[in-house]
Amino acid sequence: MRTIGLIGGMSWESTARYYRVINEETHRLLGGQHNARSILYTVDFADIEACQAQDRWEDAGALLAGAARTLVQAGAGIVLLCTNTMHKVAPAVAQAAAMAQFIHIADPTAEEIHRHHLSSVGLLGTRYTLEQDFYRGRLEAKGLRTMIPQEAERKALHRIIYEELCLGRVTEASRQAVRAIIASLQHAGAEGVIFGCTEIGMLFGQDDIDMPVFDTARLHALAAVRAALSVPA
Repeated sequence: MRTIGLIGGMSWESTARYYRVINEETHRLLGGQHNARSILYTVDFADIEACQAQDRWEDAGALLAGAARTLVQAGAGIVLLCTNTMHKVAPAVAQAAAMAQFIHIADPTAEEIHRHHLSSVGLLGTRYTLEQDFYRGRLEAKGLRTMIPQEAERKALHRIIYEELCLGRVTEASRQAVRAIIASLQHAGAEGVIFGCTEIGMLFGQDDIDMPVFDTARLHALAAVRAALSVPA
């Protein structure tokens, strides 16, 4: 079993989901008293959020690259960046973690979408993830068409993520608002929906949505377990 290194805290609410999924899946596969070998480096999200708001992505990349180096030095053989938005600086993090296996969050998501034989999927996430190319471009390079919400919907979703979900707040009003956004994407032709923010899974599960759901946090965590245990996808 290789050690999984987690760069978390963006937000800690979703990082807690990673930790639970990784250990539950390890136990499911190995049984007994097994859980995953892991190391968690939690950043202060206030520092990261300030870099985002001030367009200081290079500074954020340097901070997260430092976290990756620390994890590798501590013995991590696999490194996860537990956030979609900060994959904007994934190249810097992957370079810093070069002695370990860096798993990009979009890759297991794309693999799962292909397993469902879908080609057009709706994407939910922060405005950075939805409006910039670093995430959508990676999916599109894998043959997937991503559909994003309208401007007003993107603004509302961004607010829900930062002002509620990242603070552990889940309200019925926001759940209904996001459900309406998903319905709009489905009406426009989306065959499934990507939870392209690791907090969105706090609102819904697959049973709540009447088309395939691709929860990036869960898929990322499961991919890490497969890599750690050398289990095929």
